[in-house]
Amino acid sequence: MKKVLLSLTIAALGGLSLSAASKDADPVLMTVNKKPVKLSEFAYLYQKNNAQQLATQPIDEYLDLFVVYKLKVADAEAAGIAENEAFVNEYAGYKRDLSEPYLVDQAARDSLVHSIYDRLKTEVDVSHIMVERPYGAKATAAKKAMLDSLRTEIIAGRADFATVADTYSIDPAAKQNHGHMGYIVAGAFPYTFEDAAYSTAVGEISPVIETQFGYHIVKVNATRKAQGQVKVQHILKLTRGLSEEEQTVKKAQIDSLYTVLKNGADFDEVAKAESEDPGSARNGGRMDWFSTGRMVPEFEATSFALANGEISEPFATAYGYHIVKRLDWKQIDSYEDMAPRINAMIDRDDRQYIPVRAKTRQLRAKYNTTINQAIVDDVRNTISQYGRLDSTLVASLVADERTIITLDGADEEITVGDIFAALPSHFSAMPADDANGSFLQRLEEVADEASVNAERENLAKENTEYRNLLNEYRDGMLLFEISDRNVWTRSKEDTEGIKAYFEANKAKYATWKAPKFKGYVVFATSDSIKDAAQSYIAANNIANENLVEALRGQFGKDVKVERVLAAEGDNAIIDGLAFGKPAPSPTGKWIAYFAHAGKVIDQPEEVADERGAITTDYQNALEQEWIKSLKKKYKVKVNQKVLKEYKASIEATK
Repeated sequence: MKKVLLSLTIAALGGLSLSAASKDADPVLMTVNKKPVKLSEFAYLYQKNNAQQLATQPIDEYLDLFVVYKLKVADAEAAGIAENEAFVNEYAGYKRDLSEPYLVDQAARDSLVHSIYDRLKTEVDVSHIMVERPYGAKATAAKKAMLDSLRTEIIAGRADFATVADTYSIDPAAKQNHGHMGYIVAGAFPYTFEDAAYSTAVGEISPVIETQFGYHIVKVNATRKAQGQVKVQHILKLTRGLSEEEQTVKKAQIDSLYTVLKNGADFDEVAKAESEDPGSARNGGRMDWFSTGRMVPEFEATSFALANGEISEPFATAYGYHIVKRLDWKQIDSYEDMAPRINAMIDRDDRQYIPVRAKTRQLRAKYNTTINQAIVDDVRNTISQYGRLDSTLVASLVADERTIITLDGADEEITVGDIFAALPSHFSAMPADDANGSFLQRLEEVADEASVNAERENLAKENTEYRNLLNEYRDGMLLFEISDRNVWTRSKEDTEGIKAYFEANKAKYATWKAPKFKGYVVFATSDSIKDAAQSYIAANNIANENLVEALRGQFGKDVKVERVLAAEGDNAIIDGLAFGKPAPSPTGKWIAYFAHAGKVIDQPEEVADERGAITTDYQNALEQEWIKSLKKKYKVKVNQKVLKEYKASIEATK
C-alpha cells in the first residue's frame, strides 16, 4: 500500500530553535492521550510548514492544526493500525530507507570523491592479464596461485607479458592487443582494477586483484597528464561485416567526401547527407564531449591530435572509415562541476560500499561487536572433522545455542544456530574447506548487520533530526489510514448518509445558471440497430441501472451507452436531442443515436447531479464531526511554559 504524507508532513528538513533557558534541551510540549510530544517535533514540522507558505503562520494558529493532527494519529493508534502487519512491514521499509544516509561515513565519501577527481588529472597506460574466477575455495586459490606464479615469471624476466597474455588471458581483446589496453582514466573500470592501475609504479606489475570479471594482474607502462576533453563532429562510412570489395567502395566514398570538404563544402551538411552513424548524422555529425578511454583508440588519438577547426584525413577503425573535425577542447571540469557526476559514478560501482564499510567499522567499535573466536575454532574443527557440510551436520549446528556474537546494547545475542539457519541451501553440500570459508564470511556479515541494526534502532534516540523525520513518516502513514476509514472511504460507501446530507443542504447546490438535460444517450452503428435497441428497451422494461449491461449482452460492440448531464451549448448532440438545435451530422462508427429516460432539470435533483461538490462537502462535514468527537475522546494538555519559551525564541530570531 502506497501512502502519502498529509498536510503537516511535507517539505524539506527544517531547523530547530530552543530556548537556552530550558533545563531540558528538548522538553515535552504537550501530551496527547497521555503520549508525550517533544518540542523538537513540533518545531520541526512548524518550520517545515512555514517553508511552504508565502507568509509565516502564527504559532497559535498552527498549534491548533498540530493538535488535530496528533488527535487523528492517537485515534489511529487506538484503532490498532500501528500493529497491522501490512503497516508494520511498510513502516520497517521506510525506516530502513530513511536510516541509510545516517549509516554512511560522509567523511570517507567526501574523501573518495576528492580522490577520484585527483585521479582524473592523470591517465595511466596499462596492460593486463585476466583469468577466470571459478567457484569453490580450492579452485579459486589454485587459479590465483597460477596467476601469481605467472606474475613472478614475468617479473623475473623468464616470461614476456604479451606472450603470457596471448596464452592465458581470457580477455577477448588479448588476441589483438596482447593485453595492452592503452591509456585509461578514473571511473571507467571496476574500482579494484582502477586502484591497481593508479597505485602501481610505472614498469611494475600489481599483485593479483579480483573484479566481477575475474582475477587480474595489471602492468603500468606509463602515465601522463590528462588530455582533457574534446568535442568533434565526424562522418562515418561503415565497413563492419562487409566484403573486401564492399569495403573498397566505402574507402572510395570517404576519400571523395574528404575532397569535397577540402574544397570548402559545409561539414554539417555533408555529415547529414552522407554519414552512416545514425546517432550523430542528424546533428551534422556532432558528438558529446569525451575524454580518454571513451572512444576506440584510433578515433581518440586522431581527435586529440587535431587543432580546433582542423579536419582529419580519412582513417579506419573497427567500425569503418571516418573523417573528424575537431570543434573544441577543454581541460577537465572543476571539482564543483564534477562532484555530482563523480557521486553518481560512485553509486554505480563497488566503490559505493567504501564509505558504508568505513561506517560499519566504526559501528562495530561503538557497540563492541565481538566474535567468540574459541567457538569459531570449535565450529570449524567440527566441519573439518566431519569432512563436509551436509544436511545432518547443518541440522546439528542450527540447534547450537552457544552465543557466538555479542554487542553492547543489543536486545538479542547471536548464536551459532542463528548463523547456520540463515545460510543458503547450497551450503548443505559443500566440501569442508569451502564450508569453513563461507562460514567465516557469513559470520563477519552477520556481525556487520547486527552492528548496523543496533545503530538503526538507536538513531531515533540519539539523532533528533532522524527521529523527527521518522515520526513524520510514521504519523503520516497512520493519518492516511485513519482518514481513509473515517472520511474518504466512508464518503464513498455511505450512500444513505450522503443522500441525507444532500437533502438537508439542497438549497446550497441550487446554483445552476441554466437548465441541463439529464438522461442517457444510446449510440448505434446503424439505424437498424438503433431501432432494434429502442424496441428491446421498451419490450423488456429495462431499468436505467441495468441499461449498459443489458444492451451490451444483446448487441455487443454495436451499441454504447453514455449517461449525460449537459446544458445547452455543452454538447452538440444534446443540443439537438433536448434543446431543439439542428442535430450534428453523424461521423465515425456511431452514426445513429437516441435519448433515453431523459429530461431537462433546472437544478440538481440527486447526489449524482452534482456529485463532485456534494462529495467534497460531505467529506468536510464528516471531517468536522470526527474532529469534534476526537476532542471529546482524547485529552490534550499543552505545557504553556514551554510554548511561551519557544514563541520567545522565534521572536528573538526575527
